[in-house]
Amino acid sequence: MNTVTAPLKGKTVIDLTTALAGPYATLLLAGLGARVIKVENPARGGDSSRNNSPYVTEDGLSLRRTSDDDMSVSMMLRGRGKESITLNLKHPESRQVLFDLIGEADILVENYSAGVTKRLGIDYASVRHLNEKLVYTSISGFGAGPDNGDRKAMDTIVQALSGVMMTAGEPGQPPVRFGLPIGDLSAPLFAVIGTLAAALQAEHTGEGQHVDVSMLGALTSMVACEPFDALESVGFPLRTGAYVPRLAPFGTFRAEDGYFAICAPTDQFASGVLRAIDRPDLLDAEDFATRDARVANADRLHGLIAGWAAEKPLDEVLQALTREGAPAAPVRSTAEAVRDPQVVQRGEVVPLVHPKFGHFDGLYGSGLPVVFSASQTTLDVPAPHLGEHTDAVLEALGYDAGRIEDLRAAGVL
Repeated sequence: MNTVTAPLKGKTVIDLTTALAGPYATLLLAGLGARVIKVENPARGGDSSRNNSPYVTEDGLSLRRTSDDDMSVSMMLRGRGKESITLNLKHPESRQVLFDLIGEADILVENYSAGVTKRLGIDYASVRHLNEKLVYTSISGFGAGPDNGDRKAMDTIVQALSGVMMTAGEPGQPPVRFGLPIGDLSAPLFAVIGTLAAALQAEHTGEGQHVDVSMLGALTSMVACEPFDALESVGFPLRTGAYVPRLAPFGTFRAEDGYFAICAPTDQFASGVLRAIDRPDLLDAEDFATRDARVANADRLHGLIAGWAAEKPLDEVLQALTREGAPAAPVRSTAEAVRDPQVVQRGEVVPLVHPKFGHFDGLYGSGLPVVFSASQTTLDVPAPHLGEHTDAVLEALGYDAGRIEDLRAAGVL
């Protein structure tokens, strides 16, 4: 009988990341079964997300840390499934410790500002000789090239530069920043894709490589998936607010007690919408019978839907649309969405667990949204405390207790 294992079991990842983009990439690798050894700077209190309020305390959520056992929700999310060691990479003796780790690893992920790893002597060119199969992945704001070292890569900055802020909101209104940090989250997705592709190639060739992913490039690439320039050139507005005229009927609408979304660009689906709003007489009307006609008369069509729904309960609206086969759904709050029994059952959203205090009702985090038929994935292991695994990791490399204590006393660990 085959033993079910995780896809990346046996792979070791050295995690030199902090904040969100890098740690999310290594979180995904941990969820896929890799051993992730998170290297944190003891002089700065470890990963910056350890100091992101709110914190989980013995008494529940708090805006302030109340004890050494408290842990930020951010770290509880991003640190799951990882081992934590402390290593001050600015100390001259730290480099050999990192080199020993790299020699036993398959993957290294870092998200330093461009040029920092070279100054520290731990860039790909400096470490590749230690491990020919090493896949060295860099996640940065603008690319790993030296010319980008002084540019600041915050999610909002990347959103602004990518053009994504101008794809939402009402015409003529200020740009809209996405509430979800889409810049910080898109780059790690591409980084994991690139890392796994390079690791697979290394299995065949025996040679690793440098994988370089920028936040700006990742998000702008996604913006370019829609031909916005072409749409504007033929008269479609870039920003359309709640509706999308070129796909009419399509958008979000208000019912008496909530909002709902419709996505009905095809003849079949649009017919369902017209029947649901009690306008079967328009099924064969010249202005609405075809897709091109509906697009040309999108404002009128969306106005009919809005007027029909405005004074009806949301449940009644959704029942009518569903009954006629029109794709529609309520606009849910984030609290409702993360409690969806289907996504919880599939492990796409999971309860967050503090390593000492356990789970507090209502605290959820992202799971691994991939379900395999013959592999196991999990993010059940709680996030570690800072440096929790330092001794164990170094002992496995052959360091004895005396050497570890000397490194700690010297400020290396």
